[in-house]
Amino acid sequence: MAEKLRKEKDSMGEVLVPADKYWGAQTERSFENFKIGTEKMPGEVIKAFGYLKKSAAMANHKLEKLDEKKCKVICRVCDEIIAGKLEGNFPLAVWQTGSGTQSNMNVNEVIAHRGNEIAKTNLLHPNDDVNKSQSSNDTFPTAMHIAGAMEIKEMLIPAIDGLIATFKKLEKENKGIVTTGRTHLQDAVPVAFSQEISGWRNMLEKSKTQILTAQKGLCELALGGTAVGTGLNAPKGFDKIVAAFCKNNTGMPFVTAKNKFHALTSLDDMVFAHGALKGLAANLMKIANDVRWKASGPRDGLGEITIPANEPGSSIMPGKVNPTQCEAVTMVAVRVMGNDTCIGIAASQGNFQLNVFLPVTIYSFLQSVRLLADVITSFNKNCAIGIKADKEKMNYNLHNSLMLVTALNPYIGYENGAKVAKLAHKEKISLKAAVMKLGLMSEIEFDKVFQPEKMV
Repeated sequence: MAEKLRKEKDSMGEVLVPADKYWGAQTERSFENFKIGTEKMPGEVIKAFGYLKKSAAMANHKLEKLDEKKCKVICRVCDEIIAGKLEGNFPLAVWQTGSGTQSNMNVNEVIAHRGNEIAKTNLLHPNDDVNKSQSSNDTFPTAMHIAGAMEIKEMLIPAIDGLIATFKKLEKENKGIVTTGRTHLQDAVPVAFSQEISGWRNMLEKSKTQILTAQKGLCELALGGTAVGTGLNAPKGFDKIVAAFCKNNTGMPFVTAKNKFHALTSLDDMVFAHGALKGLAANLMKIANDVRWKASGPRDGLGEITIPANEPGSSIMPGKVNPTQCEAVTMVAVRVMGNDTCIGIAASQGNFQLNVFLPVTIYSFLQSVRLLADVITSFNKNCAIGIKADKEKMNYNLHNSLMLVTALNPYIGYENGAKVAKLAHKEKISLKAAVMKLGLMSEIEFDKVFQPEKMV
């Protein structure tokens, strides 16, 4: 059965559009002209546009540029967009106009058509009413900031807090357990396992602080700059009023950007914020690698901790279990680092009054936020909460570590300590036996000062 179509018109003429969709001619042209890849404009951006268009309508109404009926209908449709009720009406590819113009018009057209359906009359025009006092050049950067800031708050920070809480619990549970420290993948002086965990915990706390610091830049909005930053066709005071409505409608501390020329042409706030995400990715990579190293084995590796066995690890080796959650974390970290390169290059390409790498920037940014939030939650739930110390293995490794000889430095000196370590390693004897053999200390003297558990 043939798809039902309707005629829509824009400044270039008539276009056939699916009858069951709310988009118009400009959306259809973009849909047909940019059949590139499978990546669609993220739903988080569309939701951000819902908040943006609602706030703009309220600001225009307050400034007596939009009548009450039109304002109410626009706000109602925007609430539907925010609630996800109009999914399926935003089909455009990420790989489109670099300013995101077509996605802005996609939202304008959907709001206008759905609004006219509600009003049961031709009430709204996508450009003259829904896009009033705006340009794609200031709305899309604004939507980027709204989406980025809100996803960090609603998705990423709670995930980080959850893993921090788990590490705090593990610190308490493992207090008093001493294990072998390792530097350069070589035996080092002892460390409490709780101290090791505290390092992981503080990595996350530092990353959280850095992300929240960077988030402040995302709370500055370009809206009100219109086409090139001058604010042409926007009424006086629109920028501050619309930012205030954005703040009230989202619960986020949004403000208008002081310099709209900067807000339109620069992506440095996105770069800075994603840099903090990359820092988190690097910390997660370190934590995941530490965990899988300490869990390696179970017999021929370090085997100092156990982690949950979630699924079979091999199609050929029966009973094998792999650190799969750790591997997922490291893959996400690599993806985030790749996204950081993408965003950095995109930000460097702003020409004159506008950057035209906006869709790929926000797509990459939101992917990083989403992946980090999801993988942290997964790692916490399926791995971290189940970490158990193997006290026997830790104790065995600790007391067989040659670097415990460091505790003897004040009594026999560095050079003699080196002789002891080399002899013990060469002849596969204990440090105590090596000290005795070299005649450096008596057995009583050795036992008095050699207490690994007190070295932390």
